[in-house]
Amino acid sequence: MTRIPTRTHVTTTVNGDPVDFLADPRETLLDCLRDKLGLTGAKEGCGTGDCGACSVQLDGRLVCSCLVLGVEAEGREVKTIEGMAEGNDLHPLQAKFIEHAALQCGICTPGILVATEALLKKNPDPSEEEVRYWLAGNLCRCTGYDKIIRAVLATARDLREGV
Repeated sequence: MTRIPTRTHVTTTVNGDPVDFLADPRETLLDCLRDKLGLTGAKEGCGTGDCGACSVQLDGRLVCSCLVLGVEAEGREVKTIEGMAEGNDLHPLQAKFIEHAALQCGICTPGILVATEALLKKNPDPSEEEVRYWLAGNLCRCTGYDKIIRAVLATARDLREGV
C-alpha cells in the first residue's frame, strides 16, 4: 500500500528571501503563504480563481495562489504584495493608488497591485484598454475601476519619465 505523505518539505524563495515550510500536498499556495509564512496580504475572495484577490507572481508569472498547490512552489520564486515596497518606501503603484483613492475595503487591492506590477514589467506603456484587459481577472466591488486605471496609467507615465 502506497502512503501519501501527510506533509511535504517545501524550499522556495518568497519576496527574495529563502524560506521553507511543511505543506499538506493538498494545501494551496495561498494557505501556505498565509498560515505557514504569515504573509496575509493575498486574500481569499472566491477560492476558485475568479476574483484575483489572491494574485501573486510565481517565477514572474501572475497566478491565483488559490489555484496553485503549496508544494508547487518548491524551488521556485514567489512574489507577494509584501515584496512590493522597499522598507518604508512604497512602490510607485502603491503610492499612486493612495494618491488616486483607488482602493476602499482593501480585499482586492493586493491582488490588483501585484497584477499591475506584472503588467508594467511586461509593458511599461500600456493603453487604457490593455490595463483593463490585464485586470479582467481582478474583481473590485467597492471602487469601480476608473480610479484604479488612472492610478496604473499615471504610474506607468511616471516610471517612463523617471519621476
